[in-house]
Amino acid sequence: MSTELILQIAQGAVSTILMVTAPALGIGLVVGLLVSIFQATTQIQEQTLAFIPKIVAVMLALLVFAPWMLKTLVEFTMSIYGNLHRFVG
Repeated sequence: MSTELILQIAQGAVSTILMVTAPALGIGLVVGLLVSIFQATTQIQEQTLAFIPKIVAVMLALLVFAPWMLKTLVEFTMSIYGNLHRFVG
């Protein structure tokens, strides 16, 4: 197995991971920012107010995007298995 092939597989894996995690992380980031702005304007410094909305938003994002995430991961895995003859030997 050549170095270029290993780098190509690693690049595909990293890009797939970033693409799959982006919706949940992005929604968590936006909700966290909105909660922080709300806390700054109202001067409420409750600890649970920062975490609970983010957890709920990420869980809802995972529920909504789960079929697409699973499809993307399965396609990447199938491409790895489909090209297994290039990796071995």
